[in-house]
Amino acid sequence: MNDENTRDLLRTLDLHPVSESAGPEAERFSGPSQYKPDGRVFGGQVLAQCIVAATRTVDPGRFIHSMHGYFLRAGDVAESIDFGVDRLRDGGSFSARRVQAYQKGKPIMSMIASFQLDQPGYEHAAPMPDDVPDPEDLPDIAELLGRVNLPHVTDWVLKRPFDYRPVEAPLYGRPAPERSSLQRIWFRGQGQLPGDRGLHAAILAYASDFSLLEPTLRKAGLTWLTPGLRMASIDHAMWFHRPVRADEWMLYVQESPSAENGRGLGLGRIYQRDGALLATVGQQGVVRIPEV
Repeated sequence: MNDENTRDLLRTLDLHPVSESAGPEAERFSGPSQYKPDGRVFGGQVLAQCIVAATRTVDPGRFIHSMHGYFLRAGDVAESIDFGVDRLRDGGSFSARRVQAYQKGKPIMSMIASFQLDQPGYEHAAPMPDDVPDPEDLPDIAELLGRVNLPHVTDWVLKRPFDYRPVEAPLYGRPAPERSSLQRIWFRGQGQLPGDRGLHAAILAYASDFSLLEPTLRKAGLTWLTPGLRMASIDHAMWFHRPVRADEWMLYVQESPSAENGRGLGLGRIYQRDGALLATVGQQGVVRIPEV
């Protein structure tokens, strides 16, 4: 457990207001970027920061239930990020916000998020798979990557502020033995996190971006080391079904229903350990290799 990784994440999400007003219906915030070896800002970081910025402008009794975002440009880890929040609507039960993330005066991400008061209603949920090993019975990612001599990979993966235990073998070495897109991962935040519900939702969004395109590689018999492979996220959508504790074990069940035109689609469901469905996630990204 590396508490410094967790402290770095919390510092990154602690946005500060910008004094200049962005207009009568808008507010502005700024935040740092985390280091990443390739110099590009991690998409999950910007997702989480956008959620934090939007949450700061909403009544404390309303909580995020959905977000839809587009990654417009690669971010630069050497630069801070500015966030402009537009108050689109505050209704009787729902609030809508648009968040634009900027670097060097250009948007790098655009998101719309919706918040709602907790209300009673009919419930059902897709069940959690019952054939998954417990996280305590699986090696963590540090142990698995200890066998891979790729410092630029391990430097980034091992600095993630999460205990991360894949059920299927990760694709940093050989391709998957079977061309199935199904992938399951146990994960939780390192250490105990503050109790703020909105912060836990933002941290879950951060973690949701780690590996959602990986099932497209698994299905195609590719790995992260396939020569000439180019991958980049295009968009990200997330629905929060129930309150989250991001420092408790969660199971991320992922699959890829389609890949076409140099794009791959990943879908995921995130479960609490007791089987409660916490969130559903979708992401499309560029998936290109030279010979295809």
